[in-house]
Amino acid sequence: MCDTQVLIQDGVTWFAKNSDREPSESQPVMRLFAVRGDGATRVRTTYLDIPQVPDRHGVILSKPAWIWGAEIGANDKGVVIGNEAIFSRVVNREPALLGMDLLRLGLERGGTAAEALAIMTRLLEQHGQGGPAGFRDKHFCYDNSFIIADAREAWVLETVARHWVAKRVTRFAALSNCLTLGTDFDRHSDGLHDFARQHGRWNGRGDLDFARCFDTRLIPYFGGAHKRRELSLTCLSRSASTTVNFSRMATHLRSHAHASDNPMLGSNADVCLHAAGYIRRSQTTGSMISRLADNDARHVLTGTSAPCLSLFRPVSFDADVNFSLLTQPGERAHLWWLHEPRHRRALFDARLRADMQLSREPIEQAIFSRLDLPAAPSATDYQSMDDGAKAWDNELQDGQGATRKAPPLTPSGMFWRRLNRLDALG
Repeated sequence: MCDTQVLIQDGVTWFAKNSDREPSESQPVMRLFAVRGDGATRVRTTYLDIPQVPDRHGVILSKPAWIWGAEIGANDKGVVIGNEAIFSRVVNREPALLGMDLLRLGLERGGTAAEALAIMTRLLEQHGQGGPAGFRDKHFCYDNSFIIADAREAWVLETVARHWVAKRVTRFAALSNCLTLGTDFDRHSDGLHDFARQHGRWNGRGDLDFARCFDTRLIPYFGGAHKRRELSLTCLSRSASTTVNFSRMATHLRSHAHASDNPMLGSNADVCLHAAGYIRRSQTTGSMISRLADNDARHVLTGTSAPCLSLFRPVSFDADVNFSLLTQPGERAHLWWLHEPRHRRALFDARLRADMQLSREPIEQAIFSRLDLPAAPSATDYQSMDDGAKAWDNELQDGQGATRKAPPLTPSGMFWRRLNRLDALG
């Protein structure tokens, strides 16, 4: 489960995503610099070897640790992409490209949103999509939708098997875990109409309605996809009539449908999703917000679970700043796991939640205030913002509430007790 949002206002594109995955699936943030003249002819994605390209853009990726691709990311040309799992009627369970692989390939090879769209759709048609996409649940397979954006335009891309439709965003758009494009797409794959007829999804009369033909009902219903998308659209509609900033976009990603302070009383209708049992098995394990203007892309990510209990931290392609958010490839002791014990305790401790949020506010507001200024941040600015983020980490480590306390003997508490045992967190 995931939620992705984009809003275009006054020459600036705002992008935000919550990545909802299995609660134990760590999602480190990595920065890879541009490559020129690479002699490698092949690249190993999660499941497939495909042809490599010699020149690739630098990328910042928020990615499940076991997957080659990424859930959310940006490149050094100012392109951002977020993906969504969608559960089509013709999903392929055989190993192919994962949606996350397509996302990374689009960022590494696409210099604009339109270019990334063309690259991703071409690779989808050539190699297909599919295969196990779950961390522990290897029966979890899905197709994908995407928001692809840069400072000048944004696209919604929705896919089924090797076919796709795309629509350019004029003002704002939101995706959850359901298809949204009906007959109103601007572009589509060759052979889409024949494919729909062959699979008995369209009788050839009238315009092809992509969502009606291929979307399922059961998983989006129980996953709260339509309700989460409605909540996202409500947030975007309100923001579109005022001045958007980082704080407002963070509020979008921290939205709970019932405005409850207790994460265990939430539901699958929450944009900020908290796992709580069999029906609510997904957890927001990473979040990202981007502000895209001409030659000026600014990004903040949590690198940790639950945006309502996390700090949005800056990151850039400035090689002079060693951001505390970043993880090196293969590194295990990264920020996500350092924060996770605190996150899990806070789920059942109202005082700890309040302490975390109270101590976070001045640090995060200082970060947002600097990033909201017209002038682009310097390396010194980024270092100062990152120092503030590290100060919050240290305060959490040294503060009260660090004593281990087992979750209660409730259904949600037992769910988290089991995960703690599996993850050796006590």
